[in-house]
Amino acid sequence: MIKAGIIGSTGYAGQELVRLLLGHKEAEIVWYGSRSYIDQKYYQVFGNMFEIVDEKCLDDNMEELADRADIIFTATPQGLCASLVNEDILSRVKIVDLSADFRIKDVSVYEKWYGIEHKSPEYIKEAVYGLCEINRNEIQGKRLVANPGCYTTCSILSLYPLVKEGVIDTDSIIIDAKSGTSGAGRGAKINNLYCEVNENIKAYGVTTHRHIPEIEEQLGYACGKEILLNFTPHLVPMNRGILVTAYGNLTKNYTYEELKAIYDKYYEKEYFIRILDKDVPPETRWVEGSNFVDINFKIDDRTKRVIVMGALDNLVKGAAGQAVQNMNLMFGLPETMGLDQVPMFP
Repeated sequence: MIKAGIIGSTGYAGQELVRLLLGHKEAEIVWYGSRSYIDQKYYQVFGNMFEIVDEKCLDDNMEELADRADIIFTATPQGLCASLVNEDILSRVKIVDLSADFRIKDVSVYEKWYGIEHKSPEYIKEAVYGLCEINRNEIQGKRLVANPGCYTTCSILSLYPLVKEGVIDTDSIIIDAKSGTSGAGRGAKINNLYCEVNENIKAYGVTTHRHIPEIEEQLGYACGKEILLNFTPHLVPMNRGILVTAYGNLTKNYTYEELKAIYDKYYEKEYFIRILDKDVPPETRWVEGSNFVDINFKIDDRTKRVIVMGALDNLVKGAAGQAVQNMNLMFGLPETMGLDQVPMFP
């Protein structure tokens, strides 16, 4: 039985980790970490856990936690994991970090986009980018995994096969993305209040969103060169979900069958990636509560472009579900273990 500790268990992603791990037959939670609710019962924070979780919330003492757990999930703001991790801890426990601390390989890029000093850059090279469908072999057995973000997971997985095969002119990529409000976290912010979000949709982080360098870096690895792209996120008044619509110029004329064959080449055997039937666009409602990613594409013969669409649940495949998927790989378990929930509707 894998002993798991969660630092940041009372955030949205942390609570989703708890929900998933409680249903995992090879894992048990030994630490419910939360600075904000120390000594409060976990079910007093989340009433859905009443008579399910009776433990109290603890602090973020990673030194002590490393002695009690086999794996630590850090569902925390940027900078915290990097400030706590050291060689002694990594010699005793595996870590899946849900923040961006170890996702970007160039520390100067991280510090520029996140506006903070990186406290443990010596571990950036070692950390594996935990996009399981692409880096599966590198993740297995590792001790430090950087769990990708929600926008990035949807954007990269949707575009990866076409970028990898040279189907798209990478200088032409434009990504339009939309997220439910849980993607902004559980902290109290005026812009996330009900009256600010309801009956509204807005773009934010235009040209400056922190996921831009992450998407560019990972797609750059796919095609073997630097990529510059436009990424514009939008906030929509729903709890969960990411919807990505990406545009790119085709490098030559392709048929639907040719592009479908490329997607099948990379994803036909991937349990969590569903390439939808022709002309069926992905919808967030059909992946809610699950670890699935729904993807499809449409060729626009008139403009010689391809429109690629992807949908996922930002708290599952975009955060906690992917973290559990990474844990399974790190410990040699079946990748789908604890993650076979059918999407919920309505």
